[in-house]
Amino acid sequence: MINIGVVGSGGIIKKHLGHLADREDAGIVALCDVNPDNIQRSQDAFFKDKPVKGYSDPQEMYDNENLDAVIIATPHTLHYGQAVQALEAGCHVFLEKPMTTSSKDAYALAEKAEALGKVVAVGFNTASKQVFQYLREQIRNKTYGPLEMVTGFISQNWLKATAGAWRQDPALSGGGQAYDSGAHILNSLLWSVESEPETVFAFTDNKGAAVDINSVMSVRFANGVLANITISGNCASNGRHMAFIFENGLVEIDGWGGSWIKVTAKDTPENPEIDIPEVHPINNFVDTILGHAQVAAGTQNGINHSLLMDGIYESARTGQPVKPASLAG
Repeated sequence: MINIGVVGSGGIIKKHLGHLADREDAGIVALCDVNPDNIQRSQDAFFKDKPVKGYSDPQEMYDNENLDAVIIATPHTLHYGQAVQALEAGCHVFLEKPMTTSSKDAYALAEKAEALGKVVAVGFNTASKQVFQYLREQIRNKTYGPLEMVTGFISQNWLKATAGAWRQDPALSGGGQAYDSGAHILNSLLWSVESEPETVFAFTDNKGAAVDINSVMSVRFANGVLANITISGNCASNGRHMAFIFENGLVEIDGWGGSWIKVTAKDTPENPEIDIPEVHPINNFVDTILGHAQVAAGTQNGINHSLLMDGIYESARTGQPVKPASLAG
């Protein structure tokens, strides 16, 4: 039995608790949050028949519970310190995205996890989606020839929806829409291309907020793939689309939720049948701990994402192209 604790019992954690509810080989045994109301809501929704203990301090939870793993779902800038604390307490770690808010911390966390022999998984949703697993297989196999370019966008009414929340406080969020919902489409890019972002050129617009709301970025990867991504946080209509452009074909895909795919290539169905099991990220995490799977999005994904984000913000600040590796220090 994998005993799991939770650090950060707010809204997003309900998705993970729901997916774990039917497992007999893993379960939540403790909840931690600075807000007792969050703990109570989770208790009411998932633990009415068998309440679990609540804590306000993670270290107290580690000292009093026999935990094998922890889910961390707190504001972004807290992730690194809380993940290190969990690893040192002997836990495998599942982190809501982003893994960290600096590439320096991302490298340090990966090194610590490896030294301690612990699994670190990042909650990027598209890494577990059938269509993206299929797409990456085609990229690796060069089914449509070499991947040459990627373009995509996401739009949301994020500016108004998160007004007054921690997501617009840079001390807690580390950045704006690009670090929040935008992280999903950016990881869809990074997870599929499987290469370090070599050069980044970006513009951001805060629209009067303390963090970025709109952003556009061009990326050259170390393997030569070129990409351009637009992230809108001030649009009344939600939208998402990505196009992966190959020498001999085109794959269009839902880059945020992985809900659809369209292929335009010779001798290939437009809507291919995909016989790949879809496993929610938290279940993939548990399966990896048990030795039944490989982590869908691990520390290398977290490192590449942090490199990209460092590059985006530094390029936007300076107005110049940036090589993210030079910022990792």
